[in-house]
Amino acid sequence: GSGTNFQAIAEACKEGLIDAEVVLLVCDKPDAKVLDRADNFGVPTFVFVPSTYYDKSEYEVQIVRRLQAAKVDLVCLAGYMRIVGPTLLDAFPGRIVNIHPALLPSFKGAHGIRDAFEYGVKVFGVTIHFVDHTLDGGPIIAQRSFEYHGKDIDEVEAQIHEIEHQLYPETIQKLIEESTI
Repeated sequence: GSGTNFQAIAEACKEGLIDAEVVLLVCDKPDAKVLDRADNFGVPTFVFVPSTYYDKSEYEVQIVRRLQAAKVDLVCLAGYMRIVGPTLLDAFPGRIVNIHPALLPSFKGAHGIRDAFEYGVKVFGVTIHFVDHTLDGGPIIAQRSFEYHGKDIDEVEAQIHEIEHQLYPETIQKLIEESTI
């Protein structure tokens, strides 16, 4: 992705639609477009390259240190294409959420939109869920769906992104209001 979910969340915070602030962006791709978006919002970044670490726990320790130093209350994943390990999960129990471009528990993994489209589903959607040790697992927090009967995957993808950019900020604010974090 290009960081459009980050942009939607940062804008919602700036506009007062989310009673919070984005205090850190963590990214594992040094050339990601989201880094420019973070810079535009004045959000500090931590960029790491997983291959330069011995293992997942080693780089997750660095992520945890930075998140704790920034006093992060909620970790919002978007485009983080890695299974979160126990180091990070244990440091933020029940406080890591993820957005997925399909209606979980169906079509888990990196290609949710394509897999759903190729399967021929007529109802597509977006899921926001708490993160656990499984791939796109964890309790579902919110879902939003739409029907599509056309033949253009780009139209489906555009509709999913539009929903993501509404649903993720709404869900974050709901979590804040319900004091679940």
